Amino acid sequence: MEIEFIKTQYLLFLGIIPILIFVHFYSLKHGKKQALKFANFEAIRRVTGERVVAKNVLLLFIRIIAVVALVCAATGTKVWYTGSTLDYDVVLAIDASSSMLAEDYKPNRLEATKTAMLIFLDNMPSSVNVGLVSFSGAAYIHSLPTNDFEKLKESVRGIEIQKLGGTDLGTAMITSANMLAGDKPKVVALLSDGQSNIGVSVEDALSYITDSKVMIHTIGIGTSEGGVISDIGASFKLDEDSLKLIASSTGGQYFRPTDEASLMATFSEIAVLKERPVSVDVSLYLLLVALALLLVEWGLISTKYKII
Repeated sequence: MEIEFIKTQYLLFLGIIPILIFVHFYSLKHGKKQALKFANFEAIRRVTGERVVAKNVLLLFIRIIAVVALVCAATGTKVWYTGSTLDYDVVLAIDASSSMLAEDYKPNRLEATKTAMLIFLDNMPSSVNVGLVSFSGAAYIHSLPTNDFEKLKESVRGIEIQKLGGTDLGTAMITSANMLAGDKPKVVALLSDGQSNIGVSVEDALSYITDSKVMIHTIGIGTSEGGVISDIGASFKLDEDSLKLIASSTGGQYFRPTDEASLMATFSEIAVLKERPVSVDVSLYLLLVALALLLVEWGLISTKYKII
């Protein structure tokens, strides 16, 4: 669980607390001096007993907690945790570099992936918005998050190998994260053979993703033996290290489908996963706590917890 402060500048008001402590004890000391001028000590002892200091410390504690609650309410405090929800946004990021033409999946990695994505969209509830990105040496946005799945299917079918060489996983991660706005839990399903060799490093992208509270599930496509592209006779193997790092660093899962059937099963599994990064805005609750504490303080001061 993590706590996030949206408007951090308001945290400066916590500097009021030392001033509050000083004023409290100064007033307490000054009030006692005034009382000594005409005090009936026996009467004071019978009325207050030995608990005067404890009572006044309790009042101070209530005031401090009230100030902390008010300041945290002003900052727009959110609590993040991993919880179960079907209400989330997801971006599908698909590798469209030339290595995706390898034929260890039939008819090739790219076409097998597109087929699995279409099945994924068929399993999506209407409460989920889905975006689509393809990438090679750069990232291309096909669709911002939407629940118009028929339009998305057309975009998936239209994905082709990009002419720009290389595979830039880092830019794909950042582009996908930037497409996910709002308070809904954010998920990226990134599919690649893992051979990142150009552009933004995975490590730099992860630094950015961590601040964005985005969970990335990665799917490694490619057999351990590697796949051959018939036209050029070149072989391309799966590089799992980067994909495992991305998933583990963002709270996601790494999937390793070994054939077309398990690839489809992987997307189906991601569709029903319920664990997402969830945020709760607790500002209103903190404000109510602060007001309740101030009422308690007023009640105590008005009755037996007067400073003597």
